[in-house]
Amino acid sequence: MQNTNATSSTVKKKAPITDQQVLIAGGGHVGLSFALLLAHHGIKSTLLEKNSYPTISPHDDRTRSHYLDSRNTALSRRTVQIYQEIGLWDELQSHACRIDAVQISEQGSFGRAQLKKEEEKVESFGQVMENAWLGRKLLLAAQQESLISIIDNANVIAVEQQPDGVTLSFSYYGEEEHEQQLQASLLVACDGRDSTVRQLLDIGTTTYDYQQTAIVGVVETDKPHNHVAIERFSPAGPLAVLPLTDPEGDGNEEYQQGYRRSVVWVCPKGEETIYLEDDAHFLATLQGAFGDRAGTFVNAGRRGGYPLTRVLADKQVAGRCVIMGNAAHTLHPVAGQGFNLCMRDAHVLAKMLSAQVLRGEDIGSPALLTRYEKARQTDQKRVIRFCDAVVHGFTHPNPAIKLARNMALVAFDKLPNIKPLVANYAMGLKS
Repeated sequence: MQNTNATSSTVKKKAPITDQQVLIAGGGHVGLSFALLLAHHGIKSTLLEKNSYPTISPHDDRTRSHYLDSRNTALSRRTVQIYQEIGLWDELQSHACRIDAVQISEQGSFGRAQLKKEEEKVESFGQVMENAWLGRKLLLAAQQESLISIIDNANVIAVEQQPDGVTLSFSYYGEEEHEQQLQASLLVACDGRDSTVRQLLDIGTTTYDYQQTAIVGVVETDKPHNHVAIERFSPAGPLAVLPLTDPEGDGNEEYQQGYRRSVVWVCPKGEETIYLEDDAHFLATLQGAFGDRAGTFVNAGRRGGYPLTRVLADKQVAGRCVIMGNAAHTLHPVAGQGFNLCMRDAHVLAKMLSAQVLRGEDIGSPALLTRYEKARQTDQKRVIRFCDAVVHGFTHPNPAIKLARNMALVAFDKLPNIKPLVANYAMGLKS
């Protein structure tokens, strides 16, 4: 078993504010972020991840090694604020590219709208970051945090709840006979769309197959992005092109010109192969959908195809267990809201647990967790409805609906007081 929780000797040990502990199943971006949020409040956690973590040194070169080979995430302003709260943003921002403007339009139609940071009086609408960089920095921070214990290669096999705690049984991959157990006051499952913990707790899901595949990758254009994100709707589905940093710098200074862009191209299920395997066809398709808005698409990196299915857990709390992240809600990527919604969930729960500790009460209290679940319903339902409305509204072929949505885009662009409201929700500043 490989345990990568190697704490640097230079890291100052912190005393926990409680002996109560939290188990976190799933060590992706959400699980690691939640562990760091807990540590920020002085709460210990043990994080279990089924995969093997890489060995990371704080002194590794920061140079980007895969110029056109990465997945990326758009971080809302609220998510950036959360990472600032826990002191991690300084480490993250060298690979973050801010979004200064958002352009929205539909292929072959008159409707268009634009959001500008100057008009909304914000520093930016958010930041775009390589997933690999975000994951690396989250893992390194967790490994160096004395209040976080990490066990990787851990396969969760059973969850048992008691009146005063929860017991999680796990084995190491390749060593099925070597079973171990951990006990804690609370278990939080961040183990993805196909969550093992969710299944062990017999929590069902409501699913919807969009019959679409997201083609995700990085392209290069001959025109600098100027920190503009473009949302384009085509007959096949929504298309997003987001600004990225370049290897020579972070793209956030006037003298730096960014030519890399993150692309999410949604196509009907079954048509993804040619977009994944044929660079020329992929670039030509993007060019046809965008025209000259982004300049000429000149290069494309390796791409991944991801079937799009909405998965919602029937409930997010069962006794002393909380379902979080994609295990709780896996959404369509059309508006880049999925990860940001998960971060708001994690932030709220960490604050509620901290307040519970300061009152000297049980952090695994089912009553407390039920209050958390209710507190997050409004934000979650609003985001889910918005994503589905955009997907279905902009792919419906009915000419009357197409006219209505283009008129709505024009109205959104021209009428006062609408943009600030939508922008605040998109940035996660209102939930």
